[in-house]
Amino acid sequence: MGTPELACASLKALLESKEVEVTAVVTQPDRPKGRDLKLQASPVKELALQFGLPVLQPERARDEAFIGELRQLEPELIAVAAFGQLLPKNLLELPRYGCLNVHTSLLPRYRGAAPIQWAILNGDAETGVTIMKMDVGLDTGDILTQERTPIRDEDTSETLHDRLAQIGAGLLVRTIPDYTAGKLVPRPQPAEGMVYAPKIKKEAGLIDWKRPARAIWNRVRGLTPWPGAYTFLQSAGPRRLLKLWGAEVSDGSGTPGQVLKADKNGIVVACGAGALKIGKLQLEGGRRLNVQEFLAGHELMPGAVLGGGGGYPPF
Repeated sequence: MGTPELACASLKALLESKEVEVTAVVTQPDRPKGRDLKLQASPVKELALQFGLPVLQPERARDEAFIGELRQLEPELIAVAAFGQLLPKNLLELPRYGCLNVHTSLLPRYRGAAPIQWAILNGDAETGVTIMKMDVGLDTGDILTQERTPIRDEDTSETLHDRLAQIGAGLLVRTIPDYTAGKLVPRPQPAEGMVYAPKIKKEAGLIDWKRPARAIWNRVRGLTPWPGAYTFLQSAGPRRLLKLWGAEVSDGSGTPGQVLKADKNGIVVACGAGALKIGKLQLEGGRRLNVQEFLAGHELMPGAVLGGGGGYPPF
């Protein structure tokens, strides 16, 4: 059971495993996307159809008709990766070995919808994947296995997502044989250390230049590619939204949001503590540019102030 690209890595690994037989795939219904709102299949459905697998697409996982279809398949185990719905008790108890979830954090840290983004936003040094036996709570099930990975300075939520997808896929196919053979005993999650990771909203990308440079740097990394960290550029014309695609912590001080330096080496902006050097950016209505390209077409002098609120990224 899975829906987005992250779940495709686990499905591929299961299909390649000699110890697992995939009998069917469950994913979310096709949804309208794009400007013309055409129905589009999920990445997991597209992959399943390539391999000729039966695909079930319930509107709600608790629908009796859907659970009846599952029961007819007689699954011994259900693997879940980013399916997108909470599963009811009668579904969780249907397979002999229950339902195992690939969760992209080191539970109990980061229960919720956006564990990858929040690990970077909070400046964590590492994260990882947990294979968990699911219960009716939100990411509260017993732990079977975990694997850690450092969060690197160059990581964004996109690169970390891709790495965790592969780690989770490998861990899942290693865990299932040991679990079904009785070699792994599910252990309850520790009572301490739980952090909730709520869904990211568009407005989370608005930069508050009064924050420390490191916190803003984490926001740029943690919200790439969506919704993106953004500020506003006030020039001679109307205020325009400016999206940041690459930055690093730098030296400097001044009024938060003030441009301290702007040359081919970077645009340095004062923060509440320290400064941020912007290396790649995108002005509303334009394309992504490195600093040298941006400054060739847009005047931005030291002393200018970035900031302001209101509005969501139109990108």
